[in-house]
Amino acid sequence: MPYREQYKKSILDFIRKDFASFNKNISVNEALQEIRKKGLGERIVYFYVVDDEEKLVGVLPTRRILMAEPGEILSSIMIKNVVAIKAGLSVYDALEFFVLYKFLAFPVIDEQKKILGIIDVNIFTEEIIDTSERKQINDVFETIGFRIKEINIASPIKAFRLRFPWLITTIISGVICAFIAGMYAVTLEQSVLIAFFLTMVLGLGESVSIQSMTIAIQTLHSSKPTLNWYIKNFFKEMMSSFLLGVTSAAFVFVVVWLWKNDLTIASLIGFSIILVEVIAAFWGLTIPTILHRTKLDPKISAGPITLAFADMSTIFLYLGLAAEMFVKSNG
Repeated sequence: MPYREQYKKSILDFIRKDFASFNKNISVNEALQEIRKKGLGERIVYFYVVDDEEKLVGVLPTRRILMAEPGEILSSIMIKNVVAIKAGLSVYDALEFFVLYKFLAFPVIDEQKKILGIIDVNIFTEEIIDTSERKQINDVFETIGFRIKEINIASPIKAFRLRFPWLITTIISGVICAFIAGMYAVTLEQSVLIAFFLTMVLGLGESVSIQSMTIAIQTLHSSKPTLNWYIKNFFKEMMSSFLLGVTSAAFVFVVVWLWKNDLTIASLIGFSIILVEVIAAFWGLTIPTILHRTKLDPKISAGPITLAFADMSTIFLYLGLAAEMFVKSNG
């Protein structure tokens, strides 16, 4: 079948059934016991949370469920804003989801929001993507550290050697972030609300950094990164990220203020979001530019490095501003 006909096929023709879902009212310990009992497929990426009517209400990344306290209820730690693909969409529609959100898998739901299956990046194989359009998919994989063509033909050992070096970047940045958070342990103890929004602030920083990085890489395909080029794009990205930050901060400010009636904390979180998004955009533009100038492939290297710098600067700025606020309030 011609590849364009494959693109038009329903996403239901490619869904997987080996996904894990849990009721929102069970505890983390109960979920882990269920995982041990049933086992998991090798391709599990996310855990999904459903209500009593089996409707999708949340998603749990593996790291979140492993780091949570055993007694916590899944509904309290799940991510409620789930990006799902509707059953009526096509393969081409799914491709847009992967490019836009950069997730490795998405749940496919029916009109009642019940999970029918999972679609993951493995759908985009040599059988349904032609050479001219396969390059666009490769760009998605290259931003996270490797070329899909190399992985497809590699033995398990070679695939390990190709992929593990970029995990080291994540491990190192994660350890540094843990040390930074440890420096501000007292700050986190003083306000649980600060800790509640840490994940969200990190997510915003990562999203903006990846957006800026993707734009920079695409621009570098046809432009030489001169000083004038960098300055022009720098001011453009700073203005865009500032507007994104102000909009995001305003929304979160209102939520925190109405929820906890704490103007100080709401202002702190809002101001932190603005700074974090601006700094994240800076890394998203700067890292690919430096790599391009040093003759390294920015598509392969930029993703893990950009995210590492974005995470470290986010933790430092957010908790640093919180600590400074508590010092002034106690002084």
